[in-house]
Amino acid sequence: MADDRIFELRTYRSSPGNLEALSNRFKDHTIGLFAEHGISVTGFWVAPDEDDPTTGGLVYICDFPSREAATASWANFQADERWKAARAASEVPNGPLTSSVESRFMSPTEYSPIR
Repeated sequence: MADDRIFELRTYRSSPGNLEALSNRFKDHTIGLFAEHGISVTGFWVAPDEDDPTTGGLVYICDFPSREAATASWANFQADERWKAARAASEVPNGPLTSSVESRFMSPTEYSPIR
């Protein structure tokens, strides 16, 4: 049902100095796996810190047909051995690339053009 369509706003805070490495992990590994697991991305944005452009936020919005679909897609993605390997490899040089992750689900208003 079209009324069930939801969006997820995700904000990743990079660990110090790792904003580019975090962005590269999405570009080189995560995006392809997202597609395979039904995670459709509307867009990505970076928000570097003013005082340190190597650190900051990576923000993106996902689109799902329903909340249940989102739950299933994320579970399958997190269980994917290729994702686990890519994450582990990306953290070898400098440790974890993120210091925090925030997720918020949103439903479009009846007057939203994205509906």
